[in-house]
Amino acid sequence: MSSVALTSPNILSQPIQFLKGIGERRADVLKKFGVQTVHDLFFYVPRRYLDRTSIVTIEQLRQTYFRSPDQTMNEAADVQKDFTVVGDVRSFRVMGMGKKSRFVLILGDDTGTMQCIWFGGVQYWKTKFQIGETLAVSGQPSAFGGVLQFVHPSVDRIAERNAEIEVQEETPQVDWTKTLNTGGLVPLYPSSKELERVGLDSGGFRRVIGNAIQKLLPRVDESLPPYLLSRQKIIALRDALQRVHFPKGMDELGESLRRLKYDEFFYFQIKLALRRNGIKTEMNGISFKVQSKLARQLVDSLSFKLTQAQIRVIKDITEDMSSSKPMNRLLQGDVGSGKTIVALTSMLIAVENGYQAVFMAPTEILAEQHSKTLASLLKGIDVNVRLLVGAQRTKLRRDILDDVQRGSAQIVVGTHALFEKGVEFANLGYVVIDEQHRFGVLQRQSLQKKGANPDVLVMTATPIPRTLSLTLYGDLDVSIINELPKDRKPIKTVLRYEEEKASVFTFVRDEINKGRQAYFVYPLVEESEKLDLKAATVHYEQLQSAVFPDLKLGLLHGRLSSEEKDEVMQRFKNKEIHILVATTVIEVGIDVPNASIMVIENAERFGLSQLHQLRGRVGRGSEQSFCILLSKKWIAAKANRLSADPVKMHEAIDEQRLAERRLATMVQTNDGFKIAEVDLQLRGPGDFFGTRQSGLPEFRVADILTDTVLLDEARRDAFELVEKDPHLKLPEHHVVAEHLRSLHRDAFALMKIA
Repeated sequence: MSSVALTSPNILSQPIQFLKGIGERRADVLKKFGVQTVHDLFFYVPRRYLDRTSIVTIEQLRQTYFRSPDQTMNEAADVQKDFTVVGDVRSFRVMGMGKKSRFVLILGDDTGTMQCIWFGGVQYWKTKFQIGETLAVSGQPSAFGGVLQFVHPSVDRIAERNAEIEVQEETPQVDWTKTLNTGGLVPLYPSSKELERVGLDSGGFRRVIGNAIQKLLPRVDESLPPYLLSRQKIIALRDALQRVHFPKGMDELGESLRRLKYDEFFYFQIKLALRRNGIKTEMNGISFKVQSKLARQLVDSLSFKLTQAQIRVIKDITEDMSSSKPMNRLLQGDVGSGKTIVALTSMLIAVENGYQAVFMAPTEILAEQHSKTLASLLKGIDVNVRLLVGAQRTKLRRDILDDVQRGSAQIVVGTHALFEKGVEFANLGYVVIDEQHRFGVLQRQSLQKKGANPDVLVMTATPIPRTLSLTLYGDLDVSIINELPKDRKPIKTVLRYEEEKASVFTFVRDEINKGRQAYFVYPLVEESEKLDLKAATVHYEQLQSAVFPDLKLGLLHGRLSSEEKDEVMQRFKNKEIHILVATTVIEVGIDVPNASIMVIENAERFGLSQLHQLRGRVGRGSEQSFCILLSKKWIAAKANRLSADPVKMHEAIDEQRLAERRLATMVQTNDGFKIAEVDLQLRGPGDFFGTRQSGLPEFRVADILTDTVLLDEARRDAFELVEKDPHLKLPEHHVVAEHLRSLHRDAFALMKIA
């Protein structure tokens, strides 16, 4: 592909600064929201539209609501749907004092006036409006004392405010207040306080985008070959851009959105297909001899037999390792499925071939745990394992780095410290990345560059829903360990409330009397280690003194030193501790087969994925294990306390519904993939892993949750295209090559990234 000459740049790749109406201030603000090019601006699609059929006058709304003078709110007709009123701000003021204060705005049109009321955030709303500006206000009507009102309506500005903004030339003015009832859909754009300060509310965006479409649309090149337009029955790019911003009706809007969503999916999948093809066909890797005495010695030393799923996955991996092309494989396996053994087996193959292997973890705690686990599994096997993390003494770190550079460190376990420039490997040939979703693609690349195209095994204990897997790991081969060891029994999970805590304590004591051990886990009250420590310590003391005074309890939290953590965990493994009171530091990497009870206090405060990971700390032995979710009925009570503030009350109710869904899912299934699907639905792709990690693509128009069929079609088309024409040299694919060069230059930079 690099041999194809670069042609003139597509107008879509041009920076927005050259557009009329966008000066330096606006460009700087837009950059923060990911809008830097004409393409970004055109794909900044409206968040919703005002349909002229839903717009009513204030008098029409009054007649709809009050069908008779003595009608009450509960008897009002047609009030379960949202209505939109367009009017100007007549006045506004704050009424009441303190917690009972409210912000009241009077909205008027040619037929009358009505109230818009907000409880809470009064100081914010005081600065939000200007007398005389035109608003589109949407909500469900209600009444108080015979006065028609919207409570906490959604508000959009129809005309741009009188902000002090720079405008490089006069742009066409459209009086939207006069066209609302004459046809079409009015676009309403996502905005913010910062955007509004430079005049980019909905009205401002309509002006800027309208001007850009008027001036630049004829210069926009088509991005898809004709045969794909025909196959997918989608409209041309120019038509889609025109109609998504200024549609005449719902049919036009639907066609436009489908085209732009397909465009986003297709080009993302093209990059995955090119990267995968580059690895499979153009990169030379290491051809390992996969018959390994070290690996056989490890398997023979285990106290259990590998599952059929583990054997199948090891076969997938060894076939890749024997190939002369670099391996790029994703290993998914639920908690306790035995991914570490599989990874270690393959690392030993690399070691026996004279190469070094790396095992990378996202946190120092996890890296330390993995290092100890590997050392324990390798007891009696002559392999040197070293741990490299950031918080190490200078002398020790220098010794480890020398060991790595000489090649005498055969397996190196570490964190991001492995990326650093001073870390030089003698002969890196194999890379294992644990919990890959916490690392970005470029971080993978920097580690791989430390070797000669080493084989890469990416692992995750967080089951990835299919749609997310197609976007995050669409360039990788996938293996799944979908079987737990044969002696494992499914964990029984129950939900109990605070009122039932005494019976929970009795149950725990009965199990401990049978020789079992238990975890009690407490959540972060806030994102603060100090508060976390205080909560765990207080509950530890209460349990020890008042509930289980005759038993031995231990305490484990993130602020203990490594030596202190090791001591506590060793005592727990040796059965010197009956109950381990802990924070979420035990979420991963802890394996105590005799621990069969997991009590999670305030379970409603945990995320679904975290609950599943915590539950995975039990069920690792042959005895029946239990997970008890202890929850307070605090949310419903909180909603009642907040009844005077409708917004906060509804937020509390929504919070309760989400918590109930999470807890119900935990009780209903142990299947990590089913849990992951629900978690993705509840949290959305951006927050699925708990933090917004850099490897997750953000689509402006498409939605991987609701547009799964289109994602599949775009993926099929993209991979078929690259398989047929891997260098995009065929004439019908020149438009694709040009679009990639202009708008997706990272496709070329990432061609050889695993």
